[in-house]
Amino acid sequence: MPIPIIFDTDPGVDDAQAIAIALAHPDIELLGLTTTFGNVTVDIATHNALLLAELAGQSIPVAQGAAGPLVKRKNPPPGHIHGDNGLGNIELPEFTSQALTQSAPEFIVEQVNARPGEIVLVAVGPLGNLAAALQLDPTLVDKVKRVVVMGGSIREGGNVTPVAEANIFNDPHAAAKVLQAGWPLTLVGLDATHRCVLDPASMERIVAAQGGLGKILGESYTFYRAFYHRALGIDGCCPHDSCALVWLLRPDLFTTERGYLSVVTEGLAEGQTVMAPERREFVDSRWSQGVPADVCMNADGAAVVEWMVETLTANPVL
Repeated sequence: MPIPIIFDTDPGVDDAQAIAIALAHPDIELLGLTTTFGNVTVDIATHNALLLAELAGQSIPVAQGAAGPLVKRKNPPPGHIHGDNGLGNIELPEFTSQALTQSAPEFIVEQVNARPGEIVLVAVGPLGNLAAALQLDPTLVDKVKRVVVMGGSIREGGNVTPVAEANIFNDPHAAAKVLQAGWPLTLVGLDATHRCVLDPASMERIVAAQGGLGKILGESYTFYRAFYHRALGIDGCCPHDSCALVWLLRPDLFTTERGYLSVVTEGLAEGQTVMAPERREFVDSRWSQGVPADVCMNADGAAVVEWMVETLTANPVL
């Protein structure tokens, strides 16, 4: 049976790649896309989510959510990474789909309560929608099957500060609530995603198989690839958000450790994700609160990328 998921996203070039996977894979039942600020404003995120689903020929509910962080001042969207429109500043086609009038947190609560014990929440942007859903219905912690978060960095270092990954940094207070909520949780952060590089040849195979959606994926990839060449000196991009879906279906491609997660919410280390390994003792218990999570610490990068390519080329759009 396909795994029912809600995909919480801020598309974003790598988000678009992941949305394509969620739309294409036969073992995923995509119940809806919920949108948040992050890579772009929430209005642009919703626009892009509607466009991508329509280009794939699918009618997927899209619910708009968090426009800004819970507490901190909102950072400007990183136009130099994803483009001002989130998709590499390319020209985008028109579409006719419309978002739900229901908010993202309301959609999450409704769907999870309709199918308790079944739904996986896959969150690949700042975590305000999940935090708000928990506030609406604290019993969600016992009703979701699992939460998979693309975010954080334990040993790798940060990508927007020396210690913080972008999704966690953009709303650290929401991240703290979500990572310590007590539900079954897997963190897929930079320790794993930086091991994966979607190279140009692999992207060409995807573009050739994905029709109108493939055109958007390919053209936006060009912009994103240029950023990664400048930032990390690699030829390609790290497909961060897709890695969360790869873990969901192929966890054997990742190395995980169990640990207690905390998020630094103030000061110089704002947005840093801290993991206390499950079986280690420290000078006091403040780092080991709540329920341990599964944390991805490494990945077989080549196998992850090949899985992505196989997924997105299995049924070519003619």
